[in-house]
Amino acid sequence: MKKISFGFPITMGMSVVFFLCSLFSFSQVTSTIDSTSIKIGEQITYFIQVETDSTSLVVFPEGQAFSPLEMIESYAIDTVKNKDKYNLIKKYGLTQFDSGAYTIPQQKIIIGNKTFLTDSLKVEVNNVVIDTTKQGLYDIKPIIQVKKSSSNWWKYALLILLIIGVIAFVLYWFIWRKKPLTEEEKIALLPPYDRAKIALKKLDESQYLEQSNLKDYYSELTFIIRKYLDEKVYDRALESTTDELIDRLNLLKEGNQVDLSKEDIKNLESILKRADLVKFAKSAPDIELAKLDRTTIDIEIDHVKEALPEPSEEEKLLDEKYREELERKKKRKKIVLTVSIAVFLLVVTLVGFSLKYGFSYVKDTIIGHESKELLEGDWVTSDYGVPPVTISTPKVLKRMEPPIPEEAKQQVDMTMFGYGSLIDGFNIAVITTSIKNLGENKIELQQIAEQSIKMMEAQGVENMLLKSDKFLTPNGAEGLKTYGTADFPTMVKDKKETGNYLVLVFNAENVIQQVVLTWKEGDAYAKQMTERILNSVELKKAQD
Repeated sequence: MKKISFGFPITMGMSVVFFLCSLFSFSQVTSTIDSTSIKIGEQITYFIQVETDSTSLVVFPEGQAFSPLEMIESYAIDTVKNKDKYNLIKKYGLTQFDSGAYTIPQQKIIIGNKTFLTDSLKVEVNNVVIDTTKQGLYDIKPIIQVKKSSSNWWKYALLILLIIGVIAFVLYWFIWRKKPLTEEEKIALLPPYDRAKIALKKLDESQYLEQSNLKDYYSELTFIIRKYLDEKVYDRALESTTDELIDRLNLLKEGNQVDLSKEDIKNLESILKRADLVKFAKSAPDIELAKLDRTTIDIEIDHVKEALPEPSEEEKLLDEKYREELERKKKRKKIVLTVSIAVFLLVVTLVGFSLKYGFSYVKDTIIGHESKELLEGDWVTSDYGVPPVTISTPKVLKRMEPPIPEEAKQQVDMTMFGYGSLIDGFNIAVITTSIKNLGENKIELQQIAEQSIKMMEAQGVENMLLKSDKFLTPNGAEGLKTYGTADFPTMVKDKKETGNYLVLVFNAENVIQQVVLTWKEGDAYAKQMTERILNSVELKKAQD
């Protein structure tokens, strides 16, 4: 109401006016309209004028009190003071969308503790005349197929593919790609003889002799020959002393395993011992002698190569198998590294999403969950029954055959729309029942709820715990909510599953409207669906 105190309005659902003027009272009520004939959809302005000079509480009508006309706007009250009296003018915008002759009923005005009625007024609502000579008539257009609104799944799929592509590229680039070999890697792949020759050339390019750094020069020189001998003649040449190495070469010569001359062995012994003196006794031979030793080592490498027997076919085969095994090990290492990185990234991703959205949500997203798919799908808002029940559901409710006994069909009309069943994870039904010849009998919502419970028990539901509360829809319709837990039947005979149920019951005159919901215990998605459905329930009157 609207309450006016000395001209200041306060909205409270209906208009309320009071004034403090004097101890005497006088009131007069009149009503008028600005037109008695309109076209369909045009607005009539309806005026109620109250003249009073006393301390009075004035209540004007609000809401759809002007039926069969529809109120589309309620204007603020105009207050005019005329000497010792107050003239209050309240305006309403009314309309009608069907042609015909209508009567605006008398309106009740409360002034103080007295009630006044306005005069009823007649209004003619005329059709809009169409000149078919200027405006042609056309056939009714066929039903247009509305495409289902597209979801954003493709964006998530594109993002996932992009991430996988980036990871695959990184793994290929750093692990599987055949990278260009460095100079050191190319040299390492050469045979020992070629590597020894290249090492000698690099020694020539060094600055050891120019800097008189004979210790490092002889260390590099003897390492070259020892490395070559280690790979081709004696596999402990690097760790042996000079005497041990020379003794070993002599034994190999005597055993005809290496065709080296005594002069070759003597030259090697002379250079190795001179190098020992330079490294450990700080001997300083002439630079030219050092160059000569380098030339001698170069020649001896050639002699060692010539002295070695040609590898047999068996040795070549073993060498080939060895290289293949190395390649397999290298490939296996890449596979293990790739799988390890992929598993690590997968685990990190799952842990991250689990921390943000919860493990159950991530698991249900990957594996799939029927209730989750229903909750996140495209919901449908529709009217069911007459008078209609407006409700939003994850799927369109299909008409079902109501369980009415033959003997009751003469007294009851019932329509039922539903999705799922009691043995499914989620079930919803909207039932509208019209009772004929109700007479003076009164419909008790509690009794209707109890009948619904008995029907569920007849279908195998057991151990029903019962709670009841008043329920109010968003548009103000009041009903009864009965809810609780129960053991529901399953596909397996004699096996029950704990679940929840909820029954909404409304009545208007001889019509009973019900909304029934059942879902599995512990199903968080079904619980969210139930809350969303309950918040969407609205009831409409038959004439609406």
